[in-house]
Amino acid sequence: MPIYPDMQYFVLEEEGLFDQLSVPVSGKKFSDGPSIVQASATGDFDVMMFGIVPAMIVMDKGIPAKITAANIKNAMQILATDEFAALWEEHGSDAFAEFEAEKGRKFTFGTFPPGSVPDILLRYWIQNTLGLDPEEDVNIKGLGGAAAVQQALLSNNVDGTSIMEPVPTVIDVNDAPFQSIAWAGDFMPGQPAAVTLMHDRLRQDNRDLATEFVELHRQATNFVDDDPDTAAQHASTVIGESALPVETARAALDSPASDFITDPHDIEGGAEIFADYAQTLGKTEAQLTVDEMFDYGIYDSL
Repeated sequence: MPIYPDMQYFVLEEEGLFDQLSVPVSGKKFSDGPSIVQASATGDFDVMMFGIVPAMIVMDKGIPAKITAANIKNAMQILATDEFAALWEEHGSDAFAEFEAEKGRKFTFGTFPPGSVPDILLRYWIQNTLGLDPEEDVNIKGLGGAAAVQQALLSNNVDGTSIMEPVPTVIDVNDAPFQSIAWAGDFMPGQPAAVTLMHDRLRQDNRDLATEFVELHRQATNFVDDDPDTAAQHASTVIGESALPVETARAALDSPASDFITDPHDIEGGAEIFADYAQTLGKTEAQLTVDEMFDYGIYDSL
């Protein structure tokens, strides 16, 4: 997906690291995680790099796969208009009621489709952190992927969003009247976002190759830390320089929401929260356990 939680893919592709694998690699890009869930029904993908909630949906559907690496943590920012941010600073969670009283309508969030990480995290924040009802106290619109959300913000068609980099930085450099009012790292430390989900035909049946892939994933994570300037160039190339100039891509890497990792242990606690929410909201039939979601063995063997 053209978002920073898949930064390792950008590096792997642009640095030619896939060539180090003992088999050829082909990739397909999608706008959002739910679209990957739909495509996964064919069973053609050996590795999927997308949100943890869509990954849970895939596993819950019976597709034999587990998470072998995390891509990022604490990736989400809650953005709101500057006008609302002033209400927020004064009234806290009561700002939504104040907004409705002033405007005669509910505050409208626009984010990724239902069942995506931005959508689920937004609902968690509203309900568990603010003590409000995401169905009654606000409106939540599923707009599609990052480009659709970004356009809605730049066009002032929504009042706020739950979104990952580079969108918050793009909004900032365009002087759009939005700002961050909350960061996942504050209200859900270790918040999972994108993960690397590996089909069992690779994870179990070709363990050596699976290990090679996770090792390259770790190299890509380290590359971003060691050479952010080049990583920003790669992000701009993959996402598109017209949509993400190199300077903007580099600035987005300095965001606290750009916390790239490979170790899947780092997101275990947040994964359990998301698993509960996914089941409660009807996105999965079962509440997946840690053992059902993760295969730590490959990472731990590196």
